[in-house]
Amino acid sequence: MPSPILFISDLHLSPEDPATTAAFHAFLQGPAMHASALYILGDLFEFWIGDDSLDEVFNAEIVAAIAQLAKQGVNIFFVAGNRDFLPGQRFASAAGLTLLADPSLIDLNGQAVLISHGDALCTDDLAYQRFRRIVRHPVVQTLFLALPRRWRQGQVEKLRQRSKASNQMKRSEVMDVNAQAVEQLMAQHHVQTLIHGHTHRPAMHILPQGQRWVIPDWYQGQGGYLKLKNNNISMHQLDGSPF
Repeated sequence: MPSPILFISDLHLSPEDPATTAAFHAFLQGPAMHASALYILGDLFEFWIGDDSLDEVFNAEIVAAIAQLAKQGVNIFFVAGNRDFLPGQRFASAAGLTLLADPSLIDLNGQAVLISHGDALCTDDLAYQRFRRIVRHPVVQTLFLALPRRWRQGQVEKLRQRSKASNQMKRSEVMDVNAQAVEQLMAQHHVQTLIHGHTHRPAMHILPQGQRWVIPDWYQGQGGYLKLKNNNISMHQLDGSPF
């Protein structure tokens, strides 16, 4: 019987949430150990301001735990999120994983599946999409990474606070994916299955063109994952029970 393929997203790991950090280590030593592949679809960390973040003990321990899973023969893939969109080859090598573009079309046991973090699909949030275009520009990223890490940390913390305040003023539907954007993306890649995170609204949506799965987020030790087994996708809580 083939091993399952797992998908996680939006853990937002940080020293401020030790319960989720503990849950992640348990996940790596539990369900993930029995998988053939693990796809991490962004926002694994609360923020990642460059690969010199590996010099911080907390980040180094998380990356080392992922690398240990890779050494057990599990193939690990990473799609950058809106909080950790600056991973480089040093991070990938240290974690023993492969960086993927957003979106990426993957073949899962002969089934074409499109994976994404999901923030690019929230096209109704015009302010965020403008910000996203700026910070994802290669020149902007190169200049940002050249600055001292302490300064980068300060700027990211300011952005987090602004984002939190801004999101409280936005209608909830503005921060969700746009149906037309989803339809266009799936049609462009000729797929019937889309998997993403970002919205923190775990669900399976039946669409005219197929299915859209939203991965559960994690918080205070609670969360979930998607599992593909025998070409069937299911959503689970961290203890393995149905979500």
